Amino acid sequence: MGTASTNSTKPAMRDSLIAAAFQLFLERGYEQTTVDDIVTLAGVGRRSFFRYFPSKEDVVFPDHEQSLADMTEFLAASADTDDPLVRICDATRLVMRMYAENPTFSVQRYRLTREVTGLRTYELSVVWRYEKTLGDYLRTRWADRRDGTLRANVVAASVVAAHNHALRHWLRSGGEGDPLAEVDRALEFVRATWTGEAGEGAGGPGEDAEDVVVVITKRSTPMWRVVREVESSLGDS
Repeated sequence: MGTASTNSTKPAMRDSLIAAAFQLFLERGYEQTTVDDIVTLAGVGRRSFFRYFPSKEDVVFPDHEQSLADMTEFLAASADTDDPLVRICDATRLVMRMYAENPTFSVQRYRLTREVTGLRTYELSVVWRYEKTLGDYLRTRWADRRDGTLRANVVAASVVAAHNHALRHWLRSGGEGDPLAEVDRALEFVRATWTGEAGEGAGGPGEDAEDVVVVITKRSTPMWRVVREVESSLGDS
């Protein structure tokens, strides 16, 4: 009984700190609000604040650690037969659902983040962690491809960009409409863009697919040299 009571108290205290912080941020401004102000309004001590949030910035993004953990767990549970691109799109939808669960809070955070440079920087670091999580998964799945690392990095960045496009559109509207439908359209664009390219999916040597060769060269390079590089690449395929 004692353990159950403690566990039920912790989320309530955490939520109280978040609510107090955002009330003050909206009333006074982010920079003008201190941790002492937050704990005073919430009726708890400073130690309670830092038990849940390492810094004032963290109270603005209280749900991303769990969201990242959920994404990592979801990807780790993938089967070998799962399409990697479909899987990371589904993992990205988990993040949008997190935002959609509390539209009012999500919109308030978006507006606050637009106003405070430090929070925008913090937010970028969070976005990078999502992108890295997706990229790590894809690099593992496409490890047998010559272009596996490049493809993984570019596809992960594409999926994150599509998600963020849909998310910003929804947040700028004040949280109106269906954000999950928005992100579905954006992710479908990414899926359609990458589907059909040579070797997409499981990939690897021996797959029946038309070879696509990309040559990066200087504008001044003679055409005969470009042709020779293409022929050499095809010969290595």
